[in-house]
Amino acid sequence: MSEVYRRCCGIDVHKETVVVCVLGQDGNDASPIKKVFGTFRNELTRMRAWFKQLKVTEIAMESTGVYWRPVWNALEDQGFQLLLVNPAQVKALRGRKSDRRDCQRIAEFLQDRRLDPSFVPPREIRELRGLLRCRVAVLQQRNEVINRIDDVLQTASIKLSSTVSDLMGVSSQAILKALIAGEDSAERLSWKARGRLRKKASEVKESVKGYLTEFHRWMLKFHFEEYEDLSKKIATLETKIREHMLPYKEQIELLDTIPGIDEIVAWHLISELGVDMSVFPTANHCASWAGLCPGDNESAGKQISSRTKKGNKYLRRTLTQSAWAASRKKDSYLRAMFHRIKARRGWPKAIIAVAHKIIVIAYSILTTKQPYQELGGDYFDKLKPARTAQRLIQRLCNLGLTVTVQQAELPNA
Repeated sequence: MSEVYRRCCGIDVHKETVVVCVLGQDGNDASPIKKVFGTFRNELTRMRAWFKQLKVTEIAMESTGVYWRPVWNALEDQGFQLLLVNPAQVKALRGRKSDRRDCQRIAEFLQDRRLDPSFVPPREIRELRGLLRCRVAVLQQRNEVINRIDDVLQTASIKLSSTVSDLMGVSSQAILKALIAGEDSAERLSWKARGRLRKKASEVKESVKGYLTEFHRWMLKFHFEEYEDLSKKIATLETKIREHMLPYKEQIELLDTIPGIDEIVAWHLISELGVDMSVFPTANHCASWAGLCPGDNESAGKQISSRTKKGNKYLRRTLTQSAWAASRKKDSYLRAMFHRIKARRGWPKAIIAVAHKIIVIAYSILTTKQPYQELGGDYFDKLKPARTAQRLIQRLCNLGLTVTVQQAELPNA
């Protein structure tokens, strides 16, 4: 049986240059070959051709900001086995660091199989990820604009945000447009209230009495137009995302069966995780990648800290928000789990535990393509019914009540 041919290369990536080191064939003691290339397209193409000339098979590079991405794009689908690695794995000792040493160390670690590859999803998933992350950024910009609108209103002594639940709701937008147009009458402004807000018409009337000057109106108009522009951009992004999500309609419908997950959350899960769960050995590896597992920090037999480590911040934020939503769904397993852990360890740890459970469920659903099966809010009670009964009896006794327990008769079938 012939041996597998391996020739490893390490790349030290920078903004304007990449320093590469190609080792000899596996088992060959030939001197390493080092070279520096630019990061323009033609330079990366020349580097790729040089790799093929040297018959390089495996290439490793650090995850350095966004600078690794053009290098990865130039080498992807070209027959190389690519590895993106955490810089902490190949960090040099202080005083022994240079670009040429760094690229050789990466190549040697790769040759010795000492590197753990980071998860890099396929190109179509990376495009989805870019769209979803752009949507989050635009949403944050719009929220900042809403805060600036409220600042202007507060400066003018208009307390609309103290009366309405959503400053950009239908009623609030109608009132803002009237204020911008020059309406001063609190009575007429209160007529703009719609739906349930009509019941608080007198409170709305008092809240819109202020000292609105022409400067305030101009500022409101400026910020409101900015808000409308950002809303249009969000709508455009969501239309584009829906087009890209059409091949994953089945996975979205399956994920939507989990409490706390809706269409948009399913988008984020697919864009960050992909749909091929084989890249994660287990569900716990997947949860750890999202930063939803307890950290392991032990020394001299003592557990120093169990704080969760840094993971994918976009996925972690989405899942914690979903956990909050799931904790409010009545008669559900996830709600029961939240309250069970909250009673012992507090709500922050309970939310992280529920978020961890959601990603484990999502991993299972994407692997098996089976919908979520609800266990019910009484799942933990039914695990050990005798203990549950004893606990409830004890609570009643603590209130000074005498309790008699009798086995219920089951109805005839």
